[in-house]
Amino acid sequence: MQSIKQELQNLVDEEYAKFNQKLCPDTKKQMLGIRIPKLRKLAQKIVKEGNWQEFLKQADDTYFEEVLLQGLVVAYSKLEIDEKLEYVKWFVPQIDSWAISDTFCPTLKIKSKDLEKVWNFILPYLHSTKEFEVRFAVIMMLDYYLTEEYIDLVLQQLDQISHEGYYVKMAVAWTIAEIGVKFNEKAMQYLQSENHLDKFTFNKALQKMRESYRIEAEQKEILKKMKR
Repeated sequence: MQSIKQELQNLVDEEYAKFNQKLCPDTKKQMLGIRIPKLRKLAQKIVKEGNWQEFLKQADDTYFEEVLLQGLVVAYSKLEIDEKLEYVKWFVPQIDSWAISDTFCPTLKIKSKDLEKVWNFILPYLHSTKEFEVRFAVIMMLDYYLTEEYIDLVLQQLDQISHEGYYVKMAVAWTIAEIGVKFNEKAMQYLQSENHLDKFTFNKALQKMRESYRIEAEQKEILKKMKR
C-alpha cells in the first residue's frame, strides 16, 4: 500500500493541482494534481498485479486522486456483474465530485447482457438525498441507456428527479440535451409536454441543445423561444 501512495506522490503536479481545483470546486478533498491518463494507467497496473482488493481495503479518502483511483480500480476489475456491483455499491458513497462520477461511470463498460441488472441497480440512487449519488445514476443513464430499448424509461425517470443539487440539475440537463441529439423527436415531445423539470434545468437543457453542432439551426430558433 505504501508503494502505491508513493507512486501517487511521484505523479504529483502542483500546477495542475491548482488548475484542477478550480475545475472541481465541489470536492472538499485535497488535490495532488495527477492527470487522469496517469491515474488510469496506475489503476490498470493495480488490477493486473492482482492485489487490488487489498488496495481498496487500505486506501483512504484524504486525496481526490486516491478516491478516483479506487473507483478506476473497481471499474477495471475483472469481475462478473453481481460481484462488481457490490464494489460499485461500496464506492458510490465516496463520490463527492462531478469529475469522479463522470470518470468512473464510463470506465465501468457495462456489457449489453448486464444492462437490465445494472438499470435496476441504479434506479434507487435517483431518489437518494445525496447529490452525487443521484448524479452517478443520471450519468450512468447518459452513458449506457440512451438506446431504443431504454429511452422512454430514461425520460420517465429523469422527470421524477426532485433533488435540488446543482450537479444533479446539470447532469439531467446534459442528458436531456444528448437525448435531443440521439432521439430528437422524443426529446422535443418531452420538452413541450407538461414535464416536471424546474426552470433552471429546463432552460439549461435548451441551452445545451442550442450549443450543440448536431442540432439544426431551425430547431435552435424553436428552442430559443421555448425558454421559460
